[in-house]
Amino acid sequence: MQLRRTKRFVKDYAALPDELRGRTEKAISVLLKSPHHPSLRIKKMEGQEDIWELRVSYSYRLTFQISGDTYILRRVGTHDVLKKP
Repeated sequence: MQLRRTKRFVKDYAALPDELRGRTEKAISVLLKSPHHPSLRIKKMEGQEDIWELRVSYSYRLTFQISGDTYILRRVGTHDVLKKP
C-alpha cells in the first residue's frame, strides 16, 4: 500500500506534541505493515461512507480513506477531529 497525506493532515500533524508525532508515525507504520493489527482498533466511521479511524493513543485518532492501493490520511488529533473527518 502507498500513503498520501492531505494538506489538512499535514497541518494537524504539525500541531501535535512531539510524543504524539512519534505515536502517529508508529501507528502509520503498523497500518502499512499489518492493517488488521488489534492495537490500531480500526473501525469505519459512523455516518461516513468511506472514512475509517484508527487509534493513535487513548485520546488521539487518525482518520483515513482507502483508494485502490493508497491510504489517504485525512486528519489526526483529539476526538474532535472525528466531527470533521
